[in-house]
Amino acid sequence: MSDTLRQAVESLTPEIVAWRRDFHRHPELGFEEVRTSGIVAERLRSLGLDSVRTGVGRTGVVGILKAAKAEGKPVLLRADMDALPVQEEPGREYGSTVPGTMHACGHDGHTAMLLGAATVLSGWRQALKRDVVFCFQPAEEGQGGAEAMIREGFLTELGVGEAYGLHLWSLFPVGTIQVRPGPVMAAQDEFEVTFHGRGGHGAAPHVCIDPVLAAAQGLVALQSVVSRSVSPFEPAVVSVGALHGGTAPNVIPDDATMRGTLRSFSEATREILRRRVREVLGGIATASGCRLEFVLKPGFPAVVNHAASVDKVVASARGVVGPERVVTMEPMAAAEDFAYFLREVPGAFVFVGAGNEARGITAPHHSPRFDIDETALPRGVELLCRLALG
Repeated sequence: MSDTLRQAVESLTPEIVAWRRDFHRHPELGFEEVRTSGIVAERLRSLGLDSVRTGVGRTGVVGILKAAKAEGKPVLLRADMDALPVQEEPGREYGSTVPGTMHACGHDGHTAMLLGAATVLSGWRQALKRDVVFCFQPAEEGQGGAEAMIREGFLTELGVGEAYGLHLWSLFPVGTIQVRPGPVMAAQDEFEVTFHGRGGHGAAPHVCIDPVLAAAQGLVALQSVVSRSVSPFEPAVVSVGALHGGTAPNVIPDDATMRGTLRSFSEATREILRRRVREVLGGIATASGCRLEFVLKPGFPAVVNHAASVDKVVASARGVVGPERVVTMEPMAAAEDFAYFLREVPGAFVFVGAGNEARGITAPHHSPRFDIDETALPRGVELLCRLALG
């Protein structure tokens, strides 16, 4: 069966690559994936799936392939469809035709791989031991499309028992598949604070309350949150990416603002970061005579892979790329909303190497130079198929 499966994937590879390039030429932002979801739904219907639902979580698509004789709960395979507000570097024959919008994170490849898996598996109904749910998700890039789909109740309605998601990764060499049990990607929160002081002339600071100085002290003090409030055995990040105050060199402004991000891998550490950042900045504001306005913007939870599901991934991946090219990866502090699926059902999030230094495919995700080695696409399709058939 393994050889037959690979042959089926290989024969479909030109079409999978064509799908990926078409999606790349026509990127759509989160919750705007009308063209993409339309193509997906049309293709799934042409395969004779038992059900194709559109408009799930606004622009998501869910296709259901029933096993001839199901022996277990359905398995969900997920791909995200949205692009990013990034202007692509020119020069590619399949470059974006939409100004200021680009598939800079591989979601075009994810969608193509899942379409490929649906195409192959639709001819393997007799071999399936459980129903397969093909989940094409909108708005992963910061808008929580996974949560929007889950809220509509389809996981519970269909009785999904396990969920898998793949991510093409340009910083991992093509031909590798990388995964790990437990926390694999970080929870992500953002904060925005404003120090409200009393402005005045820079030559008379004694009659002012300087919010810029308070913000600067707050920025430095935040560096103690991880080093002194979080266990040294728990990874965590507090980073400030924006600090603004004033418009002139000789004027102390009324206000200064700061924006930052928090990354953590456990709920306990996440709560420590949220609490201590507020306390530290509040203490600095009070000591400086400022009033602090603090806004926490909760983001995605951590992606936590289930050990039993990772074991299945490893077994399947060895058949795809060979045992020596299945890698236990280190956790990464990037965030991903597949976390919401893994909060509901067991499963795993897996990285498929798509970088190729010899071909110059090394740009990081979200870069205008981002690309993938398309030889990764059939490997991802085969892995999805093996997980569904396992």
